Amino acid sequence: MNRPESPGEAPRAEAVALAYNAGQSAPTVVAKGRGLIAAEIISRAKEAGVYVHESPELVALLMQVDLDARIPPELYVVVAELLAWLYSLEAGVPLPAPTRPAGG
Repeated sequence: MNRPESPGEAPRAEAVALAYNAGQSAPTVVAKGRGLIAAEIISRAKEAGVYVHESPELVALLMQVDLDARIPPELYVVVAELLAWLYSLEAGVPLPAPTRPAGG
């Protein structure tokens, strides 16, 4: 059970890991968690050389998606922009960084 945060206390960290392979209809949530679990997800991603993108707004939306479920169509554009940006980094062709989702 999560305890409420005290004033002045840092918000609990959250992390979501997505997987996408060519041929899939949409990326899938393969891991998600708060606190120590989030720290472990981030640590393992960095150890594996996986880019870690920080966007509290996007993470908050993705935390609502069940594990092993595809992301909802409402998030296709923002996740596609992020993936395109990451692929461009890997290819050495820099693109402007993706924008954060509006609203939430």
